[in-house]
Amino acid sequence: MLLTRRCRFLLALCLLSLWGLSPVALADPFPSPEGEVLLRLTGDIEHVNVGDELHLDRVMLMSLSSMVLETGTPWTEGVSRFEGPLVRVVLEAAGISVEHVRIRALDDFEAKVPVSDFHDYDVILAIERDGGPIAVRDLGPVFVLYPFDDHPELLNETIRFRSVWHVDTIHAP
Repeated sequence: MLLTRRCRFLLALCLLSLWGLSPVALADPFPSPEGEVLLRLTGDIEHVNVGDELHLDRVMLMSLSSMVLETGTPWTEGVSRFEGPLVRVVLEAAGISVEHVRIRALDDFEAKVPVSDFHDYDVILAIERDGGPIAVRDLGPVFVLYPFDDHPELLNETIRFRSVWHVDTIHAP
């Protein structure tokens, strides 16, 4: 009986230690960005660093479990190597827990996207393509990218509409 309690205590201690090392736990509180702000999160968010918004620069975004996605897109030729954080990780780090978000581009284009997309698929906020930053003229600096080659069912008008490029804000209504 004593061994069982001790094991449970040690297991709980280990789990708490691991949680403390997670990107989400380390990201709270977020410092002010030091580089150019690439993404603003607004609305119903828990974690902020500039007024009532969360501003993230390239280093901050890449520190949130950056992932590589090799895929073609309807807007680029051939397969490219994109890199950036998973959208679901960014939303979780910001403390966003809504059913949909509004993703806005630099030109004020806006798409309403169900958060379930980000749990059903490994959708990333691509900030690098083929090893370098994505320029504004090439869909950047931030591009909502679905894994098109891994999931051909995503090649439809609805998902193309949700694949916002030139992203500057994610709003949680």
